[in-house]
This record gives sequence, C-alpha cells and structure tokens, in this order.
Amino acid sequence: MARTRVHSQFVSLDGFSAGEFVTFDEPIGEAGRLFSHFDCQGIDGVHTIDGPITLDRTLFALWGQGIGAEIMGRRKFGPQTGPWPDDGWRGWWGGEPPFRTPCFVLTHHPRDPLEFENGTTFHFVDAGIDEVLAMAYEAAGGLDVRIGGGHRRSGSSWPPISSIS
Repeated sequence: MARTRVHSQFVSLDGFSAGEFVTFDEPIGEAGRLFSHFDCQGIDGVHTIDGPITLDRTLFALWGQGIGAEIMGRRKFGPQTGPWPDDGWRGWWGGEPPFRTPCFVLTHHPRDPLEFENGTTFHFVDAGIDEVLAMAYEAAGGLDVRIGGGHRRSGSSWPPISSIS
C-alpha cells in the first residue's frame, strides 16, 4: 500500500527546512548552515553511488527508492513570489531535476506544467492538501508520495507538514 513519506529532509528543531529569505544566491536561505557537517555532494548522486561513502551520500542513497510522486512547496522550486514572471526559470536544478517523477508544487499562482526528458514533471497547483494528495497518489501509480521542502509563508491556508497524515 502506498504511503506518504518525509525522508532525507533536513528540518530545524522549530520545523523549518528553509530559511525565511530564499534567494537565487541562497536556495535554502540562511538555513544553509544546517548542511555545514556534510560535503553537500549527495544530491548529485541520488540515483547512483559514485565516489567515497560519506555521511551525506549515505543519507541520500535511498532518496528515490519507492517514490512515485512528490509534493513540494513553491520555494523548493524557486525563490519567486506572487505571480510567476516570464523569466524562463525551470527550477533550481536546471534541465535535469533529480526527481524523475511527477512533482506537485503548492502555489496560489497555478501555471502550465513543466516537463523534462528524465520523467520529471512539475505541476503547479492551488488546491487543498487532500486534493493534492489524491492527485499525487494517482500519479505515483502505487508507489509512495514524498513530501518535499519549501517555505510555508505565514498566513498560508495550507496546514503545516506535521498535520499531514
């Protein structure tokens, strides 16, 4: 039976996985200090194991196994706020995002999906969490749905990650 999972995600003790001010230069804001004990190369090898076995590579080694879709916050996709600018932005990962699954980006500004050759498709949805979970489960085809990061702005109508079952 498919599950909803949060794993391989760094979260501070107060429940944040990104800093307050996410910018093009600081993709996870001032929360980057959470990664100070890792060599930060793990994301480059989430689908293969290359190089020495380090703590972060070990933590990320199972990142994609059994995952059929992901739900993420808008700030995990990019630093923009408000209506989407026509700037050609395709996410932090450039032309080859590591997900290789459908990804549902929670935003109050829906837009057309972005599809990539490696199987990643970003769907930008403005819907309640129950509806988004139903979309993700259907897209996952019986595999698990990963809850990714992002920055939850104060006043957001979406519940905090801890309330998602």
